[in-house]
Amino acid sequence: MIKITMYSKADSVAGQGVGSAYLELMQLLQKQLSDQFTIRVNAFDKSDISHYHTINPSFYLSTFSQRRGQKIGYVHFLPETLEGSIKLPKPIKWLFYKYVIAFYKRMDHLVVVNPSFIDKLAAYGIDPAMVSYIPNFVDDDQFHPVAEAKRAQLRHALGVTESQLVVFGSGQVQERKGVMDFVQLAKQNPTIRFIWAGGFSFGAITDGYHELKQVVEHPPANLTFTGIVTRARINELLNSADLFLLPSFNELFPMSVLEAFSTGTPVMLRDLSLYHAIIEGDYLPAADVAEMQTLLTQLEANPALLVPYQELSLATAQRYSKARLASIWQTFYQTQAQQRGKQHD
Repeated sequence: MIKITMYSKADSVAGQGVGSAYLELMQLLQKQLSDQFTIRVNAFDKSDISHYHTINPSFYLSTFSQRRGQKIGYVHFLPETLEGSIKLPKPIKWLFYKYVIAFYKRMDHLVVVNPSFIDKLAAYGIDPAMVSYIPNFVDDDQFHPVAEAKRAQLRHALGVTESQLVVFGSGQVQERKGVMDFVQLAKQNPTIRFIWAGGFSFGAITDGYHELKQVVEHPPANLTFTGIVTRARINELLNSADLFLLPSFNELFPMSVLEAFSTGTPVMLRDLSLYHAIIEGDYLPAADVAEMQTLLTQLEANPALLVPYQELSLATAQRYSKARLASIWQTFYQTQAQQRGKQHD
């Protein structure tokens, strides 16, 4: 069997999409492909493949060992996608961004979760032939629609009336996620219930931390910040909602959107060009707060407009199902192991 070592600290900080993506892949490999691959985590014995999910300095140093086999890097972010996430002094930020690209260049092959980032990596001097696109996915055993009776029970527990529109968003509380726009929409729509699940995973170095902390502690009456919650609770909140709204200014392929699709929850997104390569036509697009407001006004007046988007979410989820991705990852790892063998023949 092919020996794979996963290098990751992604689950050491709660509430990160990188951690969710890592856990989803680990569960998929353990449940569906355990007869194909032997998986180790953060071990330093000999491997056929070393798959790096995070860019910790100790992992970078490990890449210089011949025992690592084929080195695979998972590209969950680029320097430009970190803008609005963390705030660092300029010299430290410059060094950190240089380190990010240096880490990627140490890899034999990279995996991106959005094909639009292949060209961006090329701009940093990385050969596109050494990059593969494999999308994120979520486990439909964890994220799925619930029966109407259960949904009514969940909404009742939230204190939501049967006819009230519920808008749900999730992700780290940071400027890049558009949280302040989410807050603004809540202020403009006092009859709509807004819920945001997520917290300050990076504490005080979160960009805009002090302003965001104030609004989290003193939100409008119709807005609830839940803090970091379990994946099971995210599933419940998505099933309680009529609409998932992510007003992010920059993303790669958010796990939160896939979670919404998997529960059959209609999705509204700030219409970023990077979404067009992966989910164009599968969500309600809005360029800014003004367009989001227009759509919310229409949806509150006529909730039936959401029905086609419920069906569309479930159909989109099938394209990113664990069954389909299991086959893709199996082929990818087998190809990479063969590639490593050819290099040493």
